[in-house]
Amino acid sequence: MSRIGRKPIAVPAGVEVKIDETAHTVSVKGPKGTLNSNYHPMMSVKLEGNEIIVSRPNDEGLARSLHGLTRTNISNMVEGVTHGFQKELEIQGVGYRAAKQGSNLVMNLGFSNQVIVAETDDIKIEVPDANNIIIKGIDKQKVGQFAAEIREKRPPEPYKGKGVRYKNEYVVRKEGKAGKGK
Repeated sequence: MSRIGRKPIAVPAGVEVKIDETAHTVSVKGPKGTLNSNYHPMMSVKLEGNEIIVSRPNDEGLARSLHGLTRTNISNMVEGVTHGFQKELEIQGVGYRAAKQGSNLVMNLGFSNQVIVAETDDIKIEVPDANNIIIKGIDKQKVGQFAAEIREKRPPEPYKGKGVRYKNEYVVRKEGKAGKGK
């Protein structure tokens, strides 16, 4: 049986969970907001006391793979509405920097024009200094996707390491041109 799918999800105080078995939806409401999600009809999700339990009907491959996935998605929803998620990015390179103007992130990344990215309703951007960006939100998937889209504007290049990277990301460096062989 799935080790992850077997674990019950603890529902902290102040978090309200609604499970609709007929529509196969889960709604989690907490101090930071509300998240809704659908789950596969094969899975069974029940609220028992202050724990959410996900179970599967049989041991077929599809059911086994969906078991852990469903439990993790619901667990991430509970985590998101209580604590939230964040991704940290850092900018490296001479003249590369970021700043916040209103609700927009303005980045100088070596292009002729500035790169401007707007905040969304569920994603907040913080710029503690010119080389660090923090993406915050309650939906783990949206936070990760937004951070990936910002990193995509100028991914780190392998020769000097310049570009936008995740905090503590290791960039494999390449050796530059070797001179004449003689």
